[in-house]
Amino acid sequence: MQRKLLAKDRKYGELTLEQHLIDTEEAVKAIFKGRILKNWCRFFKVKDEALFLLNLRIAALFHDIGKANTEFMSLVEGKKFKQALRHEWISALILHLPTVREWLHKSKLDLDVEVITAAVLCHHLKASYGDTDKERAWGTDRTGSKEKKVYFHLDHPEVIRILTKIAELAEIDGLPEFPQESQQWIKDDQFWSNIRKNANGVGKKFSREVRRKGNENRLSLLLAVKAGLIAADSVASTIFRTKDLENAENWHSENQRLIQEWVNKTLHQSAITSEEIKDKILSPRYDQIDISENDLRDFQKKAILLPSRLLLLSGCGSGKTIFAYKWQQGVVNQHKVGRVIFLYPTRGTATEGFKDYVSWAPEAEGSLLTGTAAYELQDMQENPSESIKEKDFTTEERFYALGFWGKRFFSATVDQFLSFLTHSYSSVCLLPILADSVLVIDEIHSFSRKMFDNLISFLEHFDIPVLCMTATLPPSRQKEIVKKLSENQRLFVYPTEKDRHELEDLKKTEEKPRYIIHKSDYDTAYAQAIASFNEGKKVLWVVNTVNRCQETANKLETELNQDTKQNIEVFTYHSRFLLKDRKERHKETVEAFQGEKKAVIAVTTQVCEMSLDLDADVLITEIAPISSLVQRFGRCNRSSRRKPEERGYIWVYEPHDEKHPEKIAYKPYDEKDFISAQKFLTEVLGEVSQYYLADRLQEHAKKERYADKKSDFVSGGYWAISQLFREDDKYSVSAVLDGEYLEEFLELWEAKDSKAEGYIITVPRQYAYFDSEDRPDKLPKYLAIAKSEFYRPKRGFGK
Repeated sequence: MQRKLLAKDRKYGELTLEQHLIDTEEAVKAIFKGRILKNWCRFFKVKDEALFLLNLRIAALFHDIGKANTEFMSLVEGKKFKQALRHEWISALILHLPTVREWLHKSKLDLDVEVITAAVLCHHLKASYGDTDKERAWGTDRTGSKEKKVYFHLDHPEVIRILTKIAELAEIDGLPEFPQESQQWIKDDQFWSNIRKNANGVGKKFSREVRRKGNENRLSLLLAVKAGLIAADSVASTIFRTKDLENAENWHSENQRLIQEWVNKTLHQSAITSEEIKDKILSPRYDQIDISENDLRDFQKKAILLPSRLLLLSGCGSGKTIFAYKWQQGVVNQHKVGRVIFLYPTRGTATEGFKDYVSWAPEAEGSLLTGTAAYELQDMQENPSESIKEKDFTTEERFYALGFWGKRFFSATVDQFLSFLTHSYSSVCLLPILADSVLVIDEIHSFSRKMFDNLISFLEHFDIPVLCMTATLPPSRQKEIVKKLSENQRLFVYPTEKDRHELEDLKKTEEKPRYIIHKSDYDTAYAQAIASFNEGKKVLWVVNTVNRCQETANKLETELNQDTKQNIEVFTYHSRFLLKDRKERHKETVEAFQGEKKAVIAVTTQVCEMSLDLDADVLITEIAPISSLVQRFGRCNRSSRRKPEERGYIWVYEPHDEKHPEKIAYKPYDEKDFISAQKFLTEVLGEVSQYYLADRLQEHAKKERYADKKSDFVSGGYWAISQLFREDDKYSVSAVLDGEYLEEFLELWEAKDSKAEGYIITVPRQYAYFDSEDRPDKLPKYLAIAKSEFYRPKRGFGK
């Protein structure tokens, strides 16, 4: 009697390979039905639902068949070593055996063998055509051994039964024959070398074909099946891993019921309604800020009538978020969806969006989804607001991304949902949620070029109700969204000039003189900061680097305390704080500016452009790219409660290099940014409105290349390797400070306490080290260690 083929180790019970493949097919049927199936096919632009389901079910039954090998069996039985070939590579090689391909092509149905094979090969996103920094080329030996041999169990009864099930589903007569050479893989053996060479030839041809004009339907099918298989495999594996161990012996008889029940409970919830958005989000928010529906601005009231693909351009502080929820109310009347998603560029803005809006939803429905959400939620509970009190928004960690399938209202960083475009596994697992949503993407002006390229690829290739929002957007980027996309994918701009004439309140707000802008030098700006503070003003100073932020704050604090003999604090906010301290600096800075009318002064970096909701009387800033300047200006004279005659006073100066004072310090920007900003600045000096700033930005913004509408996911074809969604930060790393900080971090980390996140900090790479004799083994590999002697809780990390 042959031994069982196992799909997993026995940590959570025994799961045979046959059972796991059947479970994955069952997960396909559980996930892709009803509204979710319709929205999935709409999202991916798949025309034929039945064709999608057929190819996905076949891929599900085939995806792990490569686990039927001697090395994998040894691994799941507890032996520790590196496999020569990943199991999904073997599955794909088997699919490229001539006898198997001939067998599949005999199907009486419309199987797409290349789509099935690509999905199988890529379901762990570790399939590279050639060697990369992360992975060896697929199908090649990973061990570096001179000789290697792996035996396959293709004649095992479990494999035969799965092939029989595939034959029945695909309407194929008989089963494939496996030649003797296919029963073992030998390194550099001619038989398997030829199979892999042929597979790469087929893969390259297929990848070219699906990218050609006229093959859009096949590309849509490929993307839908590849993503669908990852989601289904994740569900099947997770439900087995998280089942009640006391009833483990009943798993094989109850697995289908457990999968169906869990998916139905989480994913297949009722469609969200306009009334739900009003009752669960908007009405509580109105009460909090003491307004009613009747108090909304005209452009917010009109949002409910606008198209389902929209670009909103509206000034800082005009009420874009309420507009977005009103727009969503209109969209859900036209599209049956189960989720409302807001995406932000930073963790800070996502957290604020959660606190102000999503947290009013029931705890089972609201979600904060960022890299540090668990820490943020735990911290909120220590001093809960009315919207959060007695609620638990956390998800079960053991479910990973699937733990969010039951949520309905999301505030998240853009990476969490859109990094599927660069083959993020967790983001792909969230695609059933994304496809079943109405989506808002905020602050798109702040997207780096790589992020904006991915956004354009998303808007071009996927059909979803989407609203992009920002106060300003350079004309080249506007053109990409409004004119360069395919005609049926373009976003409508709102408000147009015609709309503005009908929106008297918005026109009045944006065209009201708001600022008086001066061009200055550092010494004049410094003197103005001191004088304004002494006059009782609230002063915000924005610089372009952390070092200058700390130096300026120290200098101001020293002089102010010498002159007044008081204990005056100059607040500091930038990116190089421990997370737990950064939250405190954020909180105290915002509260100081929102408090009663008294003198306040804070020095920040460009993180204030989105993360800080401040209303300063006086703004001093180093020159920066135009869009950054407009965002910084928006932190001044911001409140709608100010008197119409009030103005915000702004001083802009050029920063100079500390070692070479005669030179302008351009970093982290470049000279072209400053040249265009200088031209812009000459035209906005004096008394100006927010609208005038936006108009001049259109004239002077730096031109950019247009996106090619590609992304790793869309263009991957036969292959897939995970990449970064944002540009790689070559200059900074995540670290833990040494000494007591490191000890406290490790204690919390080992206890799996989310407070450990509070001890992580971003530091310059030159001050971090990964390799040292005293590095604790338990410290996660991605974290460096930095010297605590360079850290001050009130000023952050720096020499």
